[in-house]
Amino acid sequence: MQWTSEPTISRKVEETEFKLNCQGRSIPGILWRPEKQGENGRLALLGHGGTSHKRSDYILAVARWLARSHGIASIAIDGPGHGERLETGQKPDFQTAWDAEETTANIVADWRASLDAVQDFLGQGPVAYWGLSMGTMIGLPLLAQEPRIVVALLGLMGVWGPNKKQLLEAAPKITCPLRFLLQWDDEIVPRERGLMLFDAIGSKNKALHAHPGLHSAVPMITMRKTTHYLAAHLNVD
Repeated sequence: MQWTSEPTISRKVEETEFKLNCQGRSIPGILWRPEKQGENGRLALLGHGGTSHKRSDYILAVARWLARSHGIASIAIDGPGHGERLETGQKPDFQTAWDAEETTANIVADWRASLDAVQDFLGQGPVAYWGLSMGTMIGLPLLAQEPRIVVALLGLMGVWGPNKKQLLEAAPKITCPLRFLLQWDDEIVPRERGLMLFDAIGSKNKALHAHPGLHSAVPMITMRKTTHYLAAHLNVD
């Protein structure tokens, strides 16, 4: 892993950019840490949504809440065809990014390589995953293969989209505690498809939180509470 920026500190949160290589792919990412990071090794992986990127406002908010309120470090990486993985002047294209059959396998490998590298730096500890919409398209297959993840926050996704087959295959293999967010009036992912995916998840400790509103209208207080949920299962509250 190569650090590509000097650490900067804002409101007691340290931020450092990095890049690493996985199977010939360059993976750009960001690590956020509490300014006075203890040796607890606790870490959250933050998966952004479609047409978004690792520095989107809601990713920054979750990372800073985790660091300031719970003492948890977090990382985010750009998904395929998003953020710094785009050519200069190119716009993110969700559909094109997921056209390749190997997209799911590649992004799972990218996340596992990123987790390896960051744990080498921070130390070993329990890991959480947080990802909505495309973050769930990435997160479910990752959870099915990554035993280091002990709790997850998913949602705004269903048995829908270009990797719906992989989602259905992965869902029954999930065993960690999990909270799933669903927007009742979602104009992108049909409600019944979201309920179908939640039902397929194998965890015996899972909860569905549904709110009225469109795809991106998750209440801010609900977003904030997701960090309390992760922190409680990482044994820091």
